[in-house]
Amino acid sequence: MKKLLLLALIAINHLSFGQADSLKGNLKFSGYAEVYYCYDLNRPENHELPSFLYNFKRHNEVNLNLGYANASYSSQRVRGNFGLMAGTYPQYNLSAEQDLLRHVWQANIGLKLSKTKNLWLDAGILPSHIGFESAIGKDCAALTRSIIAENTPYYESGIKLGYASQNSKWYLAALVLNGWQRIARAEGNNTPAFGTQITYTPGAKVSLNYSTFIGNEKPDSLKQMRFYQNFYGIFHPTDRFGITAGFDFGIEQKSSESNDYNNLFSPVLILRYQLTEKIAIAGRGELYADKNGIIIYTGTENGFQTSGFSANLDYALLRNVLWRIELRAFHSKDDIFYKDEVSKNTFTLAATSLSIAF
Repeated sequence: MKKLLLLALIAINHLSFGQADSLKGNLKFSGYAEVYYCYDLNRPENHELPSFLYNFKRHNEVNLNLGYANASYSSQRVRGNFGLMAGTYPQYNLSAEQDLLRHVWQANIGLKLSKTKNLWLDAGILPSHIGFESAIGKDCAALTRSIIAENTPYYESGIKLGYASQNSKWYLAALVLNGWQRIARAEGNNTPAFGTQITYTPGAKVSLNYSTFIGNEKPDSLKQMRFYQNFYGIFHPTDRFGITAGFDFGIEQKSSESNDYNNLFSPVLILRYQLTEKIAIAGRGELYADKNGIIIYTGTENGFQTSGFSANLDYALLRNVLWRIELRAFHSKDDIFYKDEVSKNTFTLAATSLSIAF
């Protein structure tokens, strides 16, 4: 028994890389809040924007889109995050989760697996590995999120093995997940989902990313495998001018054990220019084509085939306070929008927001 105890102590000491202070680290607190007013020209009586949008969801009222408080811990070998949130973003985007989980911003723990390499194993509720936008408005080029962002995961739950090269040019990750933007699994679903991510950043002016997802979102008895690919590039030709270009492509089985697949695709382009130290403008063009309703179901002949355009103005009132204004318009192939109970194929909104980060 004494020999076993001695061997265990030696193993624990080896795992800690022989450093008594390997667990000493820093604890940081951060927060964010973004309030908004949004006006939908179709004037919905229930004060809700169309179902494919999850951020800035409420029409003709001042509301909180996202407010969170987060604690982050980091040391040589261990890191972790825990945050809670409130607002209309979690109200609508996490509506399928259990009540106690709907207000969790993130909750994860990471362990460094190598003494010499930047190799980490993280587990818990994590930010999504798909896409170039998050729910944090100040980190995005436009006030509202693109259709791609609104209909791919903002968060995920599972285990991630991530590696960053010594020169910080490459980042590689492999994930085992509970599903497509899920903390709790769907009822009757016991199929693990998988993801990968490759990011190449050769310098400050260019970043390229390729992410994938493979999984089933139905009960196992109705399994329909989904294969999703996300490509994007972020470019800064000058210090003032930025370009974000993305393209997503996904397929899903038409039925369980079928060899036929439905597909969707979505390109998006965002241009942003910093006019002055405090003022920036941005424009976005996008198309989302999901004819058979893999992600967005309409029940119409041509499904969800919708283009969108937006124009954005930012004004930094202070270093950590941002005021934004945006005009946005959508045009669909079918009449999927409604005004005064009459269907139409256009949808226009105006929005403004004020955010603070600390």
